[in-house]
Amino acid sequence: MQDSLGVVTVVVVGLMVGVEFAVAVFVNPILDRLPDDATLAARSDGGRVLGRVMPVWYICSVVLGGAWTAMAWGGAGASPAAAGTALLLVSVAMSLALLVPINSRAITWTPDSAPADWKEQAHRWDRYHYVRVAVIVLAFALYAVALA
Repeated sequence: MQDSLGVVTVVVVGLMVGVEFAVAVFVNPILDRLPDDATLAARSDGGRVLGRVMPVWYICSVVLGGAWTAMAWGGAGASPAAAGTALLLVSVAMSLALLVPINSRAITWTPDSAPADWKEQAHRWDRYHYVRVAVIVLAFALYAVALA
């Protein structure tokens, strides 16, 4: 059961890391090369869509990681699993404190209603997101080590 939970956790977290990595490295840079109105519309829509999905994904990842850590407690994989779960909790705290406030504003922006500094706010979100991606990549690596 513990090994199965580990595999499920690695798959769920790995897919989440893939999505977040793709947003950081491919999607947002591509969107930023579009004309401003298109960039604004695409980022706003992306924020709405992913803003509904990703919180559930992060919570499920933390719960899976916590359950796996509890089951593995005292065993060889417990320490890396616990560290991975702690890093996921850090990523959730970062999201709530840094990224969600910007995203909550950005999802309402239109070409007529966006603030003058919308690009700077979007790029600030991107910078925070890069750090969050690094944190969850490390969490994923720790989970992989725990599974091995």
